[in-house]
Amino acid sequence: MPKMKTKSSAKKRFRVRPGGTVKRGQAFKRHILTKKTTKNKRNLRGIVNVHEADLGSIAKMLPMAGL
Repeated sequence: MPKMKTKSSAKKRFRVRPGGTVKRGQAFKRHILTKKTTKNKRNLRGIVNVHEADLGSIAKMLPMAGL
């Protein structure tokens, strides 16, 4: 049986918290920031939890995470 591998892109983007939730960074904050409002950029700061509907696909990408 071959080893189960973790998706390299997923391990860079997601972290599993001790309670079982998964945190991710906000999108749309990397470039073309001049046309975005200050309020919009301020609301894009920080981290958020991954939606429950997406946890199944993340569990497949991170098999060793215990999701």
